Amino acid sequence: MQLEDMILVSVDDHIIEPPGLFEQHIPKKWAERAPKLIFDEKEGVWTWVWEGGTSITAFINAVVTLPADEWGFDPSSHAEIRPGCYDADLRVRDMDRNGVLASMCFPTFPGMAGTFFGNVDDKALAAAVLQAYNDWHIDEWAASHPGRFIPLPLCPLWDPEFAAEEVRRVAKKGCTAITFSEDPVSAGFASFHSGAWDPFFAACADEGVVAAIHIASGAGGLTGHPDTPMDVMVTMPCWNALPTAANFLWSGIFMRFPDLKIALSEGGTSWIPGFLDRMERHYSKQKWTGADLGGRTPTEVFRDHFLACFICDPSGLLLRDRIGIDNIAYEVDYPHSDCTFPGSPEELWEHIELAECSDEEIDKITHGNAMEWLRFDAFSHVPREQASVGALRAQATDVDIRTRSKAEYKKEFEAAQAPG
Repeated sequence: MQLEDMILVSVDDHIIEPPGLFEQHIPKKWAERAPKLIFDEKEGVWTWVWEGGTSITAFINAVVTLPADEWGFDPSSHAEIRPGCYDADLRVRDMDRNGVLASMCFPTFPGMAGTFFGNVDDKALAAAVLQAYNDWHIDEWAASHPGRFIPLPLCPLWDPEFAAEEVRRVAKKGCTAITFSEDPVSAGFASFHSGAWDPFFAACADEGVVAAIHIASGAGGLTGHPDTPMDVMVTMPCWNALPTAANFLWSGIFMRFPDLKIALSEGGTSWIPGFLDRMERHYSKQKWTGADLGGRTPTEVFRDHFLACFICDPSGLLLRDRIGIDNIAYEVDYPHSDCTFPGSPEELWEHIELAECSDEEIDKITHGNAMEWLRFDAFSHVPREQASVGALRAQATDVDIRTRSKAEYKKEFEAAQAPG
């Protein structure tokens, strides 16, 4: 296999939501109370505002093709970022240019697990807003290009029973994944150790819907002290996948719901061999805890229930046999600061060659595992021969991938908005 022959499915990208997303989907009763993207003239930034608070998009979450010296946590504006961040048509063009067949996109302003929607006191309003968001995501964003987007609706974290109902509702609309939190308690909601979330997990298992848990969707990683370097704050959240996996492993949830599947989004893979070593030793030595895995080993439980997702993890590819070749999936992380656009295939291929992966292993890692776990048949819409890196890129040679400043994007945006 050559680089151009790979087929890439990214199980973790992000949407910078466009203004007006609620307009066609929220009932009239709630329309005036839905979040709105407004311009704060005092601060000079665009902000999502509603009864539940405010939310901005930091530039670090939308930096593709911006010069590195313009990255940061300062608020971004749609006028100053690459249009593919918020426009589905242009996103697909960027995917073509990057050789990516399909993408599963997490939210931005609502938070990775939709916690922003749970902050409002009126939970009937919260429910209406969340369902409107989900319908926009499914019926507009994902449906705009069949076979190119894997729908990913949000879970209402404030109400496990309603969450179960939403799983069943979106499953009827064709969804095979839904967001969840690393730690609902950190956001003020019920612990999954309490049993309160059993209706949600039951619905996911019954409907074959994967619970996609993104890093920093709950615990948030190491908080540190006031003098903790920014580099520590930015690098640590990826390790949240480890305690998340441990909590689920020993929770008994998989005993109660043997068909439940979890995707550890942006959690990486290189930590897994050492994690499994420790879990195996604990299970064999620490009998006093009374842990019961139903006759399976920790490694067997992990491989039955977890899909591990990575952006750049050469050590994980070298240790793929210890992880489980059927448990690894690829992600691009567009348009975040850690993303590999527009050279995703080149970076991935370098590490695949280093690890000496076979063609069969490459197919599993790049798209096969994602399509199987998420029950996503992209080839029913895009023939396999048109789905490779080389074939997609051949359709997008005109897509501009030059580095451009915020000011340049703003000038182009304003020109496009001008009358005539």
